[in-house]
Amino acid sequence: MEETKYVTSPLSSHDFPGTPHSVHILLEGYSRDVGDDRFQSDGSVTLIRGPLTVLVDTAGPWSREFILHSLQSRGVSPDDVTNVICTHGHSDHVGNLNLFPKAEILVSHDLWRDGFYVSNNLSKGDPYLLPGGEGLKVVQTPGHTGSDITLIVPGTTLGTVAVAGDVFEREDDEDTWRELSENPEIQEKSRRTLLDLADVIVPGHGPPFRVIRTEQKPRCT
Repeated sequence: MEETKYVTSPLSSHDFPGTPHSVHILLEGYSRDVGDDRFQSDGSVTLIRGPLTVLVDTAGPWSREFILHSLQSRGVSPDDVTNVICTHGHSDHVGNLNLFPKAEILVSHDLWRDGFYVSNNLSKGDPYLLPGGEGLKVVQTPGHTGSDITLIVPGTTLGTVAVAGDVFEREDDEDTWRELSENPEIQEKSRRTLLDLADVIVPGHGPPFRVIRTEQKPRCT
């Protein structure tokens, strides 16, 4: 039986056009050690435009003005955003939810729409298909926390994009992700799921990267 090998390569672009969806990284997440057991961090913020206008993660409250300016530079107001998806509940990913009171909001497994919390089956492993999203879906990818989610975006010029939050801290993150994980064994499975699904991954704290899959025959011993 052939085994799948994954090779990744960095992408310099923050914009991936496509039909029906285009992906635009407004804020490239980062994490840096500043000494004395302290570090600075902010999560990636990604805009998806198409039938819906979707924002994935809202960074920390310290990035409020940057997000507003980035949206404005693309002709998008907070009221234009139809859906906000937060991959998990850490402060550097949910810090500006209050900017989007008219949007449908999904934080991990909690779905809020038109003033009400709405039941869904994400916690049971079923994907959430965004109403009117023409293929946009949210899948469960736990491990970093117990309820991480990822938005899967089909139809860009580079193929399917996974906006993954901290399932991947960054490309080549083998030196860090396990120590930040609540459950490394489960997160390993989530990472493999996304490597199987996606052509591009937008990680939580670094630039986007491509995923190239190759089939290799196992060695005979």
